Amino acid sequence: MSKITIATDSLTAVDAFVTCAKSPLMSSADISSLAEALSSSRKPFLLLKIGSGTIEITDQEVLRLQNILADTGASMTYSDFRELSADTLAEMECIDYQLGSVRDDFDFGHLVMIRACDFLSVADEFKSLTSCEFASWYQMRLLLSLKTLPFHINEFLYSFIPTAEEHTSQFDYVNPRNRNVQVEYERVFTDYLRRLGAWINHSQMKPATLLDSHSEVRASVVIPVFNRVRTIRDAVTSALSQQTTFPFNVIVVDNHSTDGTTEVLNEIANTDSRLVHIVPDEDMLKIGGCWNKAVSSPHCGDYIVQLDSDDIYSGTDTLQRMVDAFTEQDCMAVVGSYRLTDFNLQELPPGVIDHREWTTDNGMNNALRINGLGAPRGFRRDLLRQHPLPNTSYGEDYAAMLRICREYRIGRIYDSLYDCRRWSGNSDAALSRDKINRNNFYKDRIRTIEILARK
Repeated sequence: MSKITIATDSLTAVDAFVTCAKSPLMSSADISSLAEALSSSRKPFLLLKIGSGTIEITDQEVLRLQNILADTGASMTYSDFRELSADTLAEMECIDYQLGSVRDDFDFGHLVMIRACDFLSVADEFKSLTSCEFASWYQMRLLLSLKTLPFHINEFLYSFIPTAEEHTSQFDYVNPRNRNVQVEYERVFTDYLRRLGAWINHSQMKPATLLDSHSEVRASVVIPVFNRVRTIRDAVTSALSQQTTFPFNVIVVDNHSTDGTTEVLNEIANTDSRLVHIVPDEDMLKIGGCWNKAVSSPHCGDYIVQLDSDDIYSGTDTLQRMVDAFTEQDCMAVVGSYRLTDFNLQELPPGVIDHREWTTDNGMNNALRINGLGAPRGFRRDLLRQHPLPNTSYGEDYAAMLRICREYRIGRIYDSLYDCRRWSGNSDAALSRDKINRNNFYKDRIRTIEILARK
């Protein structure tokens, strides 16, 4: 059961209309009903809980939310919270909202307060918009953000008691069963970009530039690695096994591994000259910096195709198909499709991630809403030398793809070309809330930079 409990009897300080929404998947009718009830209440603030579980909040904490809205002039505010689970009380922090916080799963916690006049103004605007079955809450908060960005209060202003844990997945947005929801989200987000002045017309995309090539090899597979002795041989063998009509090499940037990875690479390099084993002089490189080291190498080919150190290509034709797509689709980058597997390459749900939400006419816009574009990723070397990847170990490839699709077409291959292993050694396995927050804040910052550039 979903409810809010005001933890004191005296509500004289509370001047908000308090209500619950069972799910963030709200329809236009849901927003209309809520607006009608809010208007009838004549309360200046809406205190809205979204989702299951119980909220406990004192009237003083509600008053604090009201005062922050009044003091900042914001349309909406949210705060950090305390979570009570299995008799353990934990402090749960949220992240600041910024211009690039446009993904539909942005974490506001479990409670937001909205200025009633702004909510009713936007709700009235809904009457002229295409009706939504799922995306109206997302639409509401995007339109509210055009007035003022939601304001994050770095204080723990309520307690949350969860019910049975609801299952969510980072791959929900590419699950075919969620396709109708995602279509609505994309439509709502595209309208928001138009209002913001950051929408890109696909007809204005630049054609791919001519390739001025003097490379000894046509393509390079790039593998950054640190301490992956269990998987690096599989990855390199997969890359070296590619069958192509052109010469290629495999550049592994070994970021000072200490677990035997270096020795494995030396062994392979001694038997196959196509493996270029680079150990950087620098000791401060992240994954993006390792990529830049490979791109700047004189051994680097005209086209660069990504392979993570714990993954493998699903066939011997992956590299050929990726390189062919550059000319066939007149593009400056290519993204394929991949299959989720466990360490032993047994398929995991939802199986193949093909990102069919990408469309030629709107993919470059919708890319700002989602958290990734897929794998394997292929780039033109000359473009990456002009626009180096950020020296980070999260979001570096996403930043590169957003920068490219601002101006150029990205080619897509919807067949699975890549097996993506999920195991305990993954860099994104069992992340803490703090780490998830840091990752999400950084990707929101990447989107902020990109939206500013597009405006």
